Amino acid sequence: MDVNIQKYQAFLKAVEYGSFTKAAEALSYSQSGISRMIGDLEQEWNIILLERGRGGVRLTSDGLRLLPYAQNVCAEYKKLQMQVDELHGLQSGLIRIGTFSSVATHWLPNIIQQFQKDFPNIDFELLLGDYAEIENWIVSGQVDCGFLRLPTINPELETIFLEADPLMAVIPEHHPLADCKKFPVQELVSAPFLLLSRGANSDATDIFSNCGLNPRVHIMTWDDYAIMSMVEKGLGISVLPQLILQRIPYHILTKELDVPAYRRVGLALRSKKTASLAVKRFLEYLQYR
Repeated sequence: MDVNIQKYQAFLKAVEYGSFTKAAEALSYSQSGISRMIGDLEQEWNIILLERGRGGVRLTSDGLRLLPYAQNVCAEYKKLQMQVDELHGLQSGLIRIGTFSSVATHWLPNIIQQFQKDFPNIDFELLLGDYAEIENWIVSGQVDCGFLRLPTINPELETIFLEADPLMAVIPEHHPLADCKKFPVQELVSAPFLLLSRGANSDATDIFSNCGLNPRVHIMTWDDYAIMSMVEKGLGISVLPQLILQRIPYHILTKELDVPAYRRVGLALRSKKTASLAVKRFLEYLQYR
């Protein structure tokens, strides 16, 4: 990708998010990289584009005036890339993706929808598994790329950080702490615990380890919707990622933990350099999640 285009994209993302850090996460750069690229633009043009402050960044009057032109440049570059892709025959193909249920439910429909607007003849094959299975599929070549909890076990995989997904307490509607603003982590051991896990893969394990807790695991399953249903029936409480707790049909309550915890969700592949052209283009659409 042309260096100037990267600078323009960094500028647009910083404006969109009001933050160099969030722009860096969205574009898979370092915060210092985003800051440097925008600084280079300002130096080249001898114009201050963004005001920096503790609360983030915002457009200067000069930046506001130039913003639509930068947007047009990026839009035209995208059209150019589409024409190049047509010349290279990127009009059919298959992208194989390893994923877990929350990403498959709440991210991939939007990403694939946007991708297929530009490449309607590219097909997708989705394999659902746990973190370890997905990583093994990537290493073995069974999938082209996969969504995982970071960091990966295999350090040789290339990864793109996407989002820090908060872990939430999941409790029945009639729970004694139903009205609490934040759920005390210590209370996770006060009732039977329903553990979302397959083997050693559990997002809740780090919470218990870091806080020195020993939960009474009543039921263990790798199906997050089964966990929600059992919480609804009063069989216990649990901890689930916020991403899976969107648009749920169950009568349960979700609470922030008083000791914040997250799972770092990312995409992994063996090599961006050797990935197919279709996969490389797919990576550019991750912002639509």
